Amino acid sequence: MRSACLTTAIALGMLAGLAAPAFADPVKIDFWYGNSGDISKRVQEVCQHFNASQKDYEVDCTSQGSYYAAVQNTIAAYRAGKQPTIVQVFDVGTLDLMLSDAYYPAYKLMDDNGYKIDWGNYFHGIAAYYADSKGKMYSFPFNSSTALLYWNQDSIGKSEAPKTWEEAEADMKALKAAGYDCPLAIDISADESWQLMEQFSAIHDQPIATKNNGYDGLDAELVFNKTLFVKYVGDLKRWYDTGLLKIKSPQSGEDYVAAFASGECQMTLTSVGDHGTITRTAKPDMHWSVAMLPVYDGTQRKNSLVGGASLWVLAGKSKDEYKAAAAFLNFIAQPEQALFWSTVTGYIPVTKTGYDYMVKNGFYDKPPYKGREIAIMSLTASDPTPITRGIRLGGFLQIRGEVGNSLQAIFADKVTVQQGLDDAVARGDQILRRFQATYKDKQLP
Repeated sequence: MRSACLTTAIALGMLAGLAAPAFADPVKIDFWYGNSGDISKRVQEVCQHFNASQKDYEVDCTSQGSYYAAVQNTIAAYRAGKQPTIVQVFDVGTLDLMLSDAYYPAYKLMDDNGYKIDWGNYFHGIAAYYADSKGKMYSFPFNSSTALLYWNQDSIGKSEAPKTWEEAEADMKALKAAGYDCPLAIDISADESWQLMEQFSAIHDQPIATKNNGYDGLDAELVFNKTLFVKYVGDLKRWYDTGLLKIKSPQSGEDYVAAFASGECQMTLTSVGDHGTITRTAKPDMHWSVAMLPVYDGTQRKNSLVGGASLWVLAGKSKDEYKAAAAFLNFIAQPEQALFWSTVTGYIPVTKTGYDYMVKNGFYDKPPYKGREIAIMSLTASDPTPITRGIRLGGFLQIRGEVGNSLQAIFADKVTVQQGLDDAVARGDQILRRFQATYKDKQLP
């Protein structure tokens, strides 16, 4: 009798097992990104939040150490058929991806997987950088920023930051007369052409290259040696020569952001992404704030440019992996995630609903974050013009390097301002022609 009962129990157990739902393993995808340090930790937290939010998908997020390494490692992996599903690509790599056959356009990915995205919800100053000529988004904006003026309210002794460079020069002279050794700190290395040349040119509606900064063809040529940028570099050099400006470069053991936070320098130009760092490291009891970058008197300000990076989905993956990628990208676009991301990093929300959600939750009223909304105001100061929608130039990372080399030669009195910028344009145009030859049969999307 006992044997019969045991047999029956086993049979019932087997039937129950057959009737129970089978829990499939989650679909796993790889996401490679270029951030390091504290930002890398925050990216990992975003991934953890997504994985914990559902059971169908799992994203494995791996830092490649730098933006450049992320792109180079992805190229090598793609050629070997071992590419990640998602990769973070910095702003200057946008054109290279667009001209490749290695991606799944963001707008098509989301539509194919049943997500109805309001692409108009993305701030125009951000969306235009990552969209094609018809406004269709090819990648998802992720860590986005723009450049701002940081100023010491205590030493400047005014209720408002200078709105023009003429006002800024007057403030620098007053600071120098009051005994401050470093009224303004900047860096002239290659990476900083993003704020010294690109942001300056955008807010003044000045072209960096022909063909609307390259959007209208690969045969664009550089022209920043013929624009208001020449006067700006000349003024920076004059302020440097007269002690109103100091060069603080991390490469030389100094840091312009740290110099501002310590109170050594009274103004600086840097990304809104540094807002959190300065908040944490500023000299105790120092009162400081941020403002939009100054413009020259008489200028009708235009929108500044977005910096940072976007997320690209790569070709060669399965339908299930694409479903996972779409779910992840939809997750990070939610307003709640915008609030988290901006809180722990300093980067800005990329959608109007994300920004509105943060305002509703009082984010910008809290002392650690107050002022970051200025970045949104800067990016939306105007509708993007054919020049301020972004930059579509091949090899632009190398072009930034040439700008940095020329600026260093100018400030070292090795060349004049005009000659230095002419040299940068000549070398940069060679880079553009090589890029054009590489993609001679390609048309810009």
